[in-house]
Amino acid sequence: MAADIPSFPLNSGYKMPSVGMGVWLGPDGGGEAAKQMCLTALQLGYRHIDTASGYANEEQVGRAIRESGVPREEIFLTTKLPNHHHHKVAESLQESLDKLGADYVDLYLMHWPQAYTDDNKMIPYGESPTYVETWRDMEKLLGTGKVRSIGVSNFSVALLEVLLKETTVVPAANQVEMHPCLPSFELKTYCDEKGIILTAYSPLGRPKEYDGKPVFLEDADVLKIAQIHGTTPAQVTLSWGIQRGTVVIPKSENPKRMRQNITVIKLTSEDMAVIDSIHQKPGMHRSLLKFHSVSLDAKIHGWTYEQLGWNMKQGGIIIG
Repeated sequence: MAADIPSFPLNSGYKMPSVGMGVWLGPDGGGEAAKQMCLTALQLGYRHIDTASGYANEEQVGRAIRESGVPREEIFLTTKLPNHHHHKVAESLQESLDKLGADYVDLYLMHWPQAYTDDNKMIPYGESPTYVETWRDMEKLLGTGKVRSIGVSNFSVALLEVLLKETTVVPAANQVEMHPCLPSFELKTYCDEKGIILTAYSPLGRPKEYDGKPVFLEDADVLKIAQIHGTTPAQVTLSWGIQRGTVVIPKSENPKRMRQNITVIKLTSEDMAVIDSIHQKPGMHRSLLKFHSVSLDAKIHGWTYEQLGWNMKQGGIIIG
């Protein structure tokens, strides 16, 4: 039986479950672990699976869906276009469908705006295929029956503004890192105004061990709210994300945590305000992803932060 969670309407006319299972398990894809994680998730009531060509586990995801016994039409399936396939969008989608063993995906995302060559060499910023050109090719997929909705990932307000001015279809979704340390209020306001659903990857952040700095799951205010509601800090955080109108895609291989992550609680307006303000605490307003650099001239997949439209402060704190 599907879990009792809200779904959000997309501008394409379809609905997207507010909680999904993220399937990034490292560069090797996770092998059988990826399949078992998805299978367990579907058995526990998840009906939204988020994978990508770059996750190297589309085959395992497809097997889990078929073995679950859950009808395909009940599952919201997302996959993503890799950087080195921007010049062959239709072919890349078909490769993903073949690996998934599926006739269609519910949401197809441009994983990053940066384009690479087939042999993974970076194409300089502004050179063809640009993300606008890639998006135009993605728009053509909508008439094929192979995708129900198309969207983007890791897009800033600046990139979305260019995209919307030069193309026809407004993305149904934009998937970005988002959590109490990085609430992205400006991006959320913009996407709300344009009818774009925001999806949060890494909604539970990362353990503090990776950089020794504070993390929101150990924040005193989050712990207090969890205690009052008789729940976990993770459930508080995910429920905050859903209650503010964003989709969350946590990842876990632990059945107990999977069940907790899809159990939504009702937070008070005071709870929401407290969590909204956590990023204002010293040292808290920042990305929790390892690939960021403290250098302001650093590059992500060949682009500078300025080219990506991401605002950075010295020390690796993201402010936008």
